[in-house]
Amino acid sequence: MNMATVAKRVVDTLGEMGVRYFFGIPGGNLTDYMEALRGSDTEFVLVSNEASAGFMAMVCGRLTGTPGACFGTFGPGATNLSTGVGCALLDRLPCIAFSDVASDAMLNRTMQMNIDHQALFAPITKWTTRLAPDRVTETLYRAMHVATSEVPGPVHIGLPAGVGCEPAGEEDARPEPPAGAPAPDAAALDRMVRIFSDAKKPVLAAGWTAVRAGAGPLLLRIAERAGAPIVLTPMAKGICPEDHACYAGVLNHALSDQVALTHQQADLVVGVGFDPVEVNYEDWIPDVPVLHIDPVPADLDRDRYTLAGDVVGDLGQALRRLAEADLQKTEWDLADLAERRQTMFSQLAPPAGTFGPRAVLAGLREALPDDGIMACDVGAHLHLIGQQWRTPEPDCLLMTNGWSSMGFAIPAAIAAKLCRPEKRVCCVVGDGGFLMMAGEMATAMRLGVHVVFVLMTDGSLSLIRIKQGRKGYAEYGTPLHGEKYESAGSFFGVPVLPARDEPTYRKALTEAFDLDAPVIVEAFVDGREYDDLLLKGNR
Repeated sequence: MNMATVAKRVVDTLGEMGVRYFFGIPGGNLTDYMEALRGSDTEFVLVSNEASAGFMAMVCGRLTGTPGACFGTFGPGATNLSTGVGCALLDRLPCIAFSDVASDAMLNRTMQMNIDHQALFAPITKWTTRLAPDRVTETLYRAMHVATSEVPGPVHIGLPAGVGCEPAGEEDARPEPPAGAPAPDAAALDRMVRIFSDAKKPVLAAGWTAVRAGAGPLLLRIAERAGAPIVLTPMAKGICPEDHACYAGVLNHALSDQVALTHQQADLVVGVGFDPVEVNYEDWIPDVPVLHIDPVPADLDRDRYTLAGDVVGDLGQALRRLAEADLQKTEWDLADLAERRQTMFSQLAPPAGTFGPRAVLAGLREALPDDGIMACDVGAHLHLIGQQWRTPEPDCLLMTNGWSSMGFAIPAAIAAKLCRPEKRVCCVVGDGGFLMMAGEMATAMRLGVHVVFVLMTDGSLSLIRIKQGRKGYAEYGTPLHGEKYESAGSFFGVPVLPARDEPTYRKALTEAFDLDAPVIVEAFVDGREYDDLLLKGNR
């Protein structure tokens, strides 16, 4: 009986673990694995840039719980891939990254395209290793365990040149389930209840970890019983409805000064799954104690602020204890909070007779069903989305706010449609981010995915332009287009529907969502609308 090759064993194990997609650009060394992938349960998806492969693999991890796989060849392929892998690390999402590495015989030799790939990936992964023919299944099981255990993130496996066609050794490996956070210390839980109960005006600050833990219902129960406001980090959007009586807004995004009118009144900040990778405590909290509840210890400047309690461990267990405590109503006035919330949202409504970023988002929100998915890129529009976009559930909005890489949204939207083909999927990207990943229109067209790409063209890197202006600097190095820029008819076969006013835009959206193929709606907007909405300060 013929023995399975290493390549066949890799592909079979990926399929057994539920990995549905393998994203990348093949190099010559991957051909053995490509042949094994052909006809397997794991589909190879060719991308235009290896960074996209990493973004797509981590989005699979978010939407399905099982990471996607991604690949970059020697040297430049691996360095491109590292952008997506780093995103998975700081956005806390599982991803299994493969790259070519030198064979054992050439490991310490000089050769074309070769670098120390383990050293490249070590700082941006939870674990990196080289594949050995006698430990294929064991290595992949270990990779899945590490990637999906709390805190989730990427792993890297180097594929030595030539090993794919070698016979795989006999193994008796067993899969390892993901490891969760340990139970919190009982004394820390008692202290948590006491600190929270003693506060007169605590504010609950929920972060991305709370979303991953499914802590929304417990968070709302605590807030409602105490009558305490909730502020969110951007990646926690959807954990608390925007019309909830305790909702106070999103930190560090548009009109953050309006959100600050609430949290600056607090006498205690309660971090609920608050991950400083999005925004540090010191960037927004008033001079009051912090009660931190998270699987990871608090990251706080203790020379400036008081850490009243650090409840480290399983977030659900800690919140259940707090929710079951005898909580009394705090001194917050929720009627005042409702007025502040209404004032903020009225400023986010598009002014009548104008066609700017707010109108683009408002029209898209009306066109996209509540269970639809929107992936957004990085830039000025992200800051507006963070506050304006109504998000019914966390998985309805995909963003990167840990790594914060431009170019994320287009591959993220494509991956979302692959994972959730029954959902309406759209993407909001600025012209700067679009320039980075325009090649993925070829990917979308080849896959035939129905994604509506809303391209907001304002001709500038607006967020950086605003920062230049705040420092009194001239606008320099941020304009994107020459004076003769015009909308293209299509990109790699994906049609472009241009819009320069609201009626044309809304008609284009209707047409785009009625199609059954990828389409771009290019909205020409005045980026100056951002100037009075963004970077307002958190105090």
